[in-house]
Amino acid sequence: MPRYDIYHEPVKQALIKDGWVVTDDPFLIEYKGMKLYADLGAEKPIAAEKEDRQIVVEVKVFGSASPVSELQKAVGQYGIYRMFLERVNPERELFLAIAQDIYQDFFVEPAVQDIVSEYKIHLIVFDPDIQEIVEWIR
Repeated sequence: MPRYDIYHEPVKQALIKDGWVVTDDPFLIEYKGMKLYADLGAEKPIAAEKEDRQIVVEVKVFGSASPVSELQKAVGQYGIYRMFLERVNPERELFLAIAQDIYQDFFVEPAVQDIVSEYKIHLIVFDPDIQEIVEWIR
């Protein structure tokens, strides 16, 4: 399995454990003739609101020697996905899924926190070993 795929299944299983129904694997985002594929689409019924909460999840490994370079690529990709989703699937909320160790080792740095805040990146922090969501960050 390619390195970039190592967290796909753990994130999918973590979402399912958290009560989500995975509807798309991958999730197609099509805008003005351009097709992009986010890792997962999921829905979760919310009984009180009588409608489903819908999300799109892009899973990132941050497996290279340069987490800053990985972050630059992820922020760009996230921005494009968010822009397209706002135009064609505005009911869906976009999340970047990252492993708990990456969050603790890199995403807690003040500069990275500022980037996440500035670019309004929503995060799913997950534990790949037990395949569970640790934290939702908006």
